Amino acid sequence: MSIPAAREKAYPGSALTVRQTLRAGSNYSRAVVSYQSGGLRINALLTVPNGTPPKGGWPAIVFNHGYVPPNVYRTTERYVAYQDAFARAGFVTLKSDYRGHGSSQGEALGGYYAPGYTDDVMNALSSLKKDPRVNAARIGMWGHSMGGFLSLRAMVLDRSVKAGVIWAGVVGDYDQLMNGWPHKAPASIPQRVLNLRKVAVEKYGTPKANPDFWNKLSATSYLRDLGGPLQLHIGTADEDVPVAFHTSLAARLKAIGRPVQSYVYPGDNHNLSRNLNTALARSVAFFKANL
Repeated sequence: MSIPAAREKAYPGSALTVRQTLRAGSNYSRAVVSYQSGGLRINALLTVPNGTPPKGGWPAIVFNHGYVPPNVYRTTERYVAYQDAFARAGFVTLKSDYRGHGSSQGEALGGYYAPGYTDDVMNALSSLKKDPRVNAARIGMWGHSMGGFLSLRAMVLDRSVKAGVIWAGVVGDYDQLMNGWPHKAPASIPQRVLNLRKVAVEKYGTPKANPDFWNKLSATSYLRDLGGPLQLHIGTADEDVPVAFHTSLAARLKAIGRPVQSYVYPGDNHNLSRNLNTALARSVAFFKANL
């Protein structure tokens, strides 16, 4: 799980294989595709703008979803309006299932104490770069909740990601991830996943007792390695992710002079339902300016 160890791994990805053609969007095609990640077949939802790509290919966004119980997750459900906003704006988008979700292969072990989801995001990035319709030099990431955690990790692992937008992100360091939640873990998270944290603490100690170890796992320790700017969004009434995760990341970025835009929406929830159109418009504009 450490950032240095993750940097030593190869993420070759693969060609995107169309598994099912879906009903088209207003000005773009939709398909369930698959790619390879660590020997596993991972499914994803791909959107591609209609028409001839611009010189060099379309700009693209790796779209990283938040926690959804893997046994009820479906590739074509959830985040439909979010992905549509970027697709309509002229971006190729790729929303990975992650392993163990829906009909994707592998075991779902969560994103925080096992490397599999990070591997799947990195291989999704590599797979997008291989697509001839995509401009490999103009790829960004969007992440929500746990997907924000994965996006930040991917961006410090690979500086080729030119911009990131994170909504309600789990973007604290590991001390915050262990001690900053106002509630217990959702009942839908299997005990085997919860045990990963327990085993890690028993072996390595807590972040306060062994900061050197846990700092190497925290993407927040490597913010100087980001290859592009970040835009952060959160609602003050978020029922799932503490606002402090957002504000601490914004403060860390500003302290080292890294470009960041921070939007806090009074009274809004985890999905920014009250300000959805505003947040989407800001996100689309940010990617247009930076990809």
